[in-house]
Amino acid sequence: MNPKRFFAELKRRKVYRVALAYVVAGWALAQGVAQVFPVFDIPNWAVRLVIVAIVLGFPIALVLSWIYDFTRHGIKRTDDKIDIGPAVGSNERSIAVLPFTDLSPGEERDYFGEGIAEEIQTALAKIEGLRVAARRSSFWFKDKKADLREIANKLNVEHVLEGSVRRDGNRIRISAELTHCGNGFTLWSETFEREMQGIFALQDEITRAIVDALKLKLDISAPMASRLVRSTAAYDVYLHGLFYSDKATEEDLRKSLEYFERALEKDPQFGRAWTGIAKAWLWLADAYVAPIEAYSKVREAATNALKIDNDDAEAHVYLAETKRILDWDMDGAAREFCRAVKLDPKSTPSNYFSAAFWAARGERDDALIYLQRTSTIDPASLWVNNSASELYRYFGLYDEAMKAGERALQLDPAFVYGEPLLAALYREMGRFDEAIALYQKAQSISGRPAFGLAITYARMNRPDDAREVLARTIASRRSYTPGDAVAHVYVALGANDDAIRELERACDERSSSLHFIGIAPEFAPLRPDKRFVNIVRRIGLDPEKVFAAGAAP
Repeated sequence: MNPKRFFAELKRRKVYRVALAYVVAGWALAQGVAQVFPVFDIPNWAVRLVIVAIVLGFPIALVLSWIYDFTRHGIKRTDDKIDIGPAVGSNERSIAVLPFTDLSPGEERDYFGEGIAEEIQTALAKIEGLRVAARRSSFWFKDKKADLREIANKLNVEHVLEGSVRRDGNRIRISAELTHCGNGFTLWSETFEREMQGIFALQDEITRAIVDALKLKLDISAPMASRLVRSTAAYDVYLHGLFYSDKATEEDLRKSLEYFERALEKDPQFGRAWTGIAKAWLWLADAYVAPIEAYSKVREAATNALKIDNDDAEAHVYLAETKRILDWDMDGAAREFCRAVKLDPKSTPSNYFSAAFWAARGERDDALIYLQRTSTIDPASLWVNNSASELYRYFGLYDEAMKAGERALQLDPAFVYGEPLLAALYREMGRFDEAIALYQKAQSISGRPAFGLAITYARMNRPDDAREVLARTIASRRSYTPGDAVAHVYVALGANDDAIRELERACDERSSSLHFIGIAPEFAPLRPDKRFVNIVRRIGLDPEKVFAAGAAP
């Protein structure tokens, strides 16, 4: 922490205020003791003892003021914060690692090429002075007809690494090429042939060659995930799991769980397999599995991952989410998120989940910084852009929300992943026809009606249509529907008692999106209701703070 940030942190933690108050109170107490003790014939050594105790207590008071804060809810541990720097330095080099084309015979071919590319990408992300486009953004270009210059422009990078892999029995052949997309020149290319047992060393060799070509300093002090694996068989199965864990369907996510569990059978100390299990259950939660069940499994897996490798940033992110959702322990979640960002400041999970967390707590400035970092790291992620559109809208930043929402729509015009949150922005802007058209387009592809469409109809004073869409939406969700999602519709219909009932259910079932009711403008009509305020307070939020942070209703 630089001096400027350090002194700002002293101010935020009220250390200056405590120091001044202590000096004033200590001086008054010392004066009083010096005047009163002699009247009662108390010896001078007692006076000196009190003064010494006051002096010795001063640094202790400062330390306690750094750690704890007095609030109207009692003494609470002060939130941890870290020095949030920009995602991109002015002199940073930048690179995107495309999924390697798998030329191996057989049906299952993609997982290995993508896995090799991601391992190299992970290693490069640890290099100081190098910005690496995130996996979701780089891999989005797979099977798309885009030249390297177009890819570089869309990802805002100078260099692109592409390659191919071919497995034949236990032999592996990897070809890689690094291109400077500004001038089209190849900076480095090489073909390697190894036994499978040498795959980890080969990945390191490619990483070093790229760093040398970019004329950067190499300091891979932290081991790559692959180097923590003792079994190449476990690693191969793990790459299968990683491949399926980035899919959106329940079938694929459950398939990833099977592969991660098989990897652990082959190597019980493979911590990243536990992280993969935590990731799969996190994405199964709410969409396919009740959160109180799914997040319990997320916590177990993340805890096991951290027992093996406490420096696994992604596992800290997932553990933070369980503290937030299952325990409503916002201070504990904050510490885990800060730990994740410190360990891996360039990752999408560390930055995006931090952005959402600080937004939910009403920490607008920190949330916006993390959102900007995430958009720099992962500019072509459908999930990131769609969610960012919603967070920007919550803060009333409609221009930024529009840009993020339009990027999401460009990335997937069919929009098979969740609701198109750009439509919610259209609705809040009064552009109802455009909102309805976008919701209906998404429904025609996915077959799932949207809660947002029901809210839109309610806002248009079409309550019968709103209730009909709500019923169909709940029916399409199978066994679990988040109570806060239903409550959104009831608030728009003016059915506040029904909305409160659904929010209570969301509390009982631990809906993962419940923490956003404080800043969501849709819930502004409930803010005068003491029942709503009590719910916001119950889940670990400060009502006054979060209501003030959101957009004006």
